Amino acid sequence: MTRKAYSFVRTFNAGPARELRADRHYLLCASEGALRLEAQGRAWLLPPARAALIEAGQPIAVSIPRPVTTASVLFDTAFAPPPPAPLTVFDLSPLARSLVAECGTWGESDQPLTAYAETLFAALAAVTWRLAEKPSPVVVPVGRSPELRRALRLTEERLDREVRFEDLAQEVGLAPRTLARRFAEETGMTWRAALRRMRLLRAIEELAAGDRPVTKIAYMVGYGSLSAFNAAFQELTGRTPTDYRASFRR
Repeated sequence: MTRKAYSFVRTFNAGPARELRADRHYLLCASEGALRLEAQGRAWLLPPARAALIEAGQPIAVSIPRPVTTASVLFDTAFAPPPPAPLTVFDLSPLARSLVAECGTWGESDQPLTAYAETLFAALAAVTWRLAEKPSPVVVPVGRSPELRRALRLTEERLDREVRFEDLAQEVGLAPRTLARRFAEETGMTWRAALRRMRLLRAIEELAAGDRPVTKIAYMVGYGSLSAFNAAFQELTGRTPTDYRASFRR
């Protein structure tokens, strides 16, 4: 007999994308560092204080830009209902964080959960399923066609300097108008909007990685001024970069 729900903590070294598919509903949290998740044509960044809720059987690609420590909770499909979406990334509330920590006592085992533990896991499922109804806006498209995926990859490699759309189009072998149309059709946003989103995701990675000053991070991801970076960051996340970093450590 396998427990209806269980938890574990693991540390992983940096590594390329690999597929993750679980036969249980999967709550994945980054305690230190950050993960990148990709599924259904979109990519998410999972820094500390955020969680991903993944439906059982849903394949996702997970990559690790830097070493990361994760806390995971798995729920049997008979114990918890299907999540609101196949994959959702959202902010953890203080209550959810406390429940994740408390559930960490019960790992995978053939021994059944105690009544107290079962109540805790049920409470964690109720809280995180509700939080998943309000997903994080920090998501970027990944594209379907080889040309667009390459254009996005080249854009990401050049976030610290000026990137010209016409140069990207030439490198991927498409006319600028054709590449612009691909962006609209495959991602639902313009290249300029995707570039902005990718810069902010890179900034979140840097904020989660250590104590590098916010001003340096702003210039590292291609912003010419701190005020412009702060405004763009707050528009996307609802917080300043400093407040966002502080939320990882509360």
